[in-house]
Amino acid sequence: MMQLKRQQIIQIFVVACAILLLIVKAPFAIAEVPPDVRDSISTPDEVDTSIGTLHFFDGVPTPETTETVYDDLDRMRGTDAFLKGIPLASVYGLMEGQYSLGATAAHQVIIFDQLMDSESLYLTANTSTLYTWGVLDLKRDGATVIDVPPGMLGMINDAAFDWIVDIGPAGPDEGNGGKFLVLPPDFEGAIPEGYFVVPTKAYRHSLFLRTSIADGIDQAANLIKNNLKVYPFSQKDNPPAMEFVSASGKAFNTVHANNFKFYEELDAVIQYEPYGLIDRERRGLFASIGIEKGKAFAPDARMEAILTDAVAIGNAAARSIVWYPRVDGTLQGVQHYPDTDSSWLMGYTGRNVFFTGEDGETMNSDARVMFHYPYTYVSPAMATPQEGTGSDYGVAYLDSNKQFFDGSKTYQLHIPADPPAKDFWAVTIYDSQTRSMLQTGQPFPTVGSQTEGIQQNADGSTDVYFCPQPPTGYENNWLETVPGKSWFVIFRMYGPLQPWLDQSWRPGEVELLD
Repeated sequence: MMQLKRQQIIQIFVVACAILLLIVKAPFAIAEVPPDVRDSISTPDEVDTSIGTLHFFDGVPTPETTETVYDDLDRMRGTDAFLKGIPLASVYGLMEGQYSLGATAAHQVIIFDQLMDSESLYLTANTSTLYTWGVLDLKRDGATVIDVPPGMLGMINDAAFDWIVDIGPAGPDEGNGGKFLVLPPDFEGAIPEGYFVVPTKAYRHSLFLRTSIADGIDQAANLIKNNLKVYPFSQKDNPPAMEFVSASGKAFNTVHANNFKFYEELDAVIQYEPYGLIDRERRGLFASIGIEKGKAFAPDARMEAILTDAVAIGNAAARSIVWYPRVDGTLQGVQHYPDTDSSWLMGYTGRNVFFTGEDGETMNSDARVMFHYPYTYVSPAMATPQEGTGSDYGVAYLDSNKQFFDGSKTYQLHIPADPPAKDFWAVTIYDSQTRSMLQTGQPFPTVGSQTEGIQQNADGSTDVYFCPQPPTGYENNWLETVPGKSWFVIFRMYGPLQPWLDQSWRPGEVELLD
């Protein structure tokens, strides 16, 4: 019996030794992995990077390195939040601009009854059509009715600047007008008949309408004032009288901030709107820098300094994307005339208003920035012009030599004969800082086929000049520039015809003369 126990003890001892031997030899098994594999999964004790030398002990970062990395991570996230938050802050700025003029209720609407001029800070607006816009607040008012007359051209965008519905020829009313019923995301109840029903995912929406002034400005304004109605559906039996607030000639701002205030604007949107406004990825990005629904945005001194740096980098990135797009990369498809490497660009890369790439499934963040940093309002109809209707644009941020514009110099744009526009063409100049109309001695900084006294060349072509002083004999072909400032230009075709659409007719480049 004692002998049996002794044998069992010996066997257990042998097994234990074997296990111990395996454990001891285990580290040597790692050495059998190819060196390149081991190197690929290991971290050296010192790593040189663009943010400095990072220090580790056998793969564990030192406290100093950890602090450096977290600062950089927060900065990167802040920069990304700026670029991905531009649409939200931009439409927020539009709404706040309207409120600043006293139009705060659904039945109070802004109208540029004498057109928009350069007093207003508004991204790339024009001076050639009559604008009307309003804010729908479905959290406050519930379902809201928009009763539009025939002949309108417009759209509704939500608080993320996403397209909701067109109004006019491209909309369900097909240009005949009618009643649109805009429903809040939490709407419950029966859907009444007699309305164009518009479900939404947001509380606040921006209504934008354009009216042709072909029959005169006053007639266009009266069409709106005598027929447009906006009111909560709950007041349909006794809607309040409309109030039209004239914004013509008034100085007010609708442009989002490019400093730390930007994050406060973004936070205001996140706090007010429902969770479904944006996807979880962007919502998580914003939360990572302290912008989270239901929580106060209160960065400490360290985080505020980092975000101040981040927004400066983000703003520089946005301007780089707009002025120098990577036309052979993420922004392939933004050029109007890629076959000649022209400086004329389109607003929508690849004419895709959803910024979802060629496959329709891959978000192109650069294309979204390319549009939302200098422009406003999204509609598929704006990206797919039909012959003789609507409008189409070309934008030049650089001259023919791909250099930025200098307000102290003289430039020329040659418009060949017979511009293919059923209605008219127009050239408007903009401030590179505000992306709004350039403020000069010309309150309406536009030259075009409707300009009284514009001079044509003997062959029917037209030259437009950009310089501080008008060229002799071409005062009506001149757009004033400001020494010490830059600018850019938009060429608009109203009622574009086939030669514009098939590009057999093209404008010249903007060329430096001196």
